[in-house]
Amino acid sequence: MKLRSIFQAGVFASAAVLTQLASADTLERIKKSQTINIAYRESALPFSYLSESKAPVGYTIDICKKMVDALKKELKLPQLKINFVPVTADNRIQAMTSGLADMECGSTSNTADRRKLVDFTIPHFFSTLRMMVNTSSGIKNWTDLKDKKVVFTKGTSTDKFILERDKVRALHMALVEGKDHSDSFNMLESAQVNAFAQDEAILFGLKARAKDPSKFMIVGDPLASEAYAIMLPKGDAAFKKVIDVEMARLMTDGEITKLHEKWFTRPIQPNNMSLAWPMGSLLKETIRFPSDKVN
Repeated sequence: MKLRSIFQAGVFASAAVLTQLASADTLERIKKSQTINIAYRESALPFSYLSESKAPVGYTIDICKKMVDALKKELKLPQLKINFVPVTADNRIQAMTSGLADMECGSTSNTADRRKLVDFTIPHFFSTLRMMVNTSSGIKNWTDLKDKKVVFTKGTSTDKFILERDKVRALHMALVEGKDHSDSFNMLESAQVNAFAQDEAILFGLKARAKDPSKFMIVGDPLASEAYAIMLPKGDAAFKKVIDVEMARLMTDGEITKLHEKWFTRPIQPNNMSLAWPMGSLLKETIRFPSDKVN
């Protein structure tokens, strides 16, 4: 094993231990303060984004509000204040490991590397990696990106898959990093890059809120499937159990299905457009057999 790999493994191990110690009493802290800290994303439509009145809204936000109701019952709290904490793709993990947030309600994929630092509840969505391009670009698939500029959002797992495809196909792509999804999309909209590679769920949301959605299209064979799940503090079994039980209930009682219909098949703000996106087979299967186990 290379020295750098050994060092990184040690960092992950140390961070995981510290996080576990720091987060062992999440329920007790929430009960004492009567406040829960929820991390959210400002531009991950339709999962977590700011409404026209600058309030956090979205599919994942609605799910997390259901979790808050479950915590009220569990802790016998008639009132439980939500303190919303804005995070980006780049600092969302740190917000969890530092104790700044008790839950992260955005569009985070459950990956093996992230599970070293945080826990995840049962997935509430599955997305594949594709790309958004200008309709007039002529780009239809990944092979069309030879010698082109491609943007991805900092802090996401997208670059790993893009680099793998670049190596296999010898495309010689120039990768550019956006600070958040809005920044990445702005680069595409202003023609600074040729394509924006990201989970298709995020791309459809950004397209829907564009001034002229017809100028953009989502293309490319899916490179990977990722499970979106709510991040939780590492090692706090009691807190995770409450969240897992409530997530399973939402699925078996049909509430997740209703929320999916609300955010993916009906008109939503800001443009009152529908994503027209029916539920995928992986989420349907998870609803039938709720589990936090992913590859």
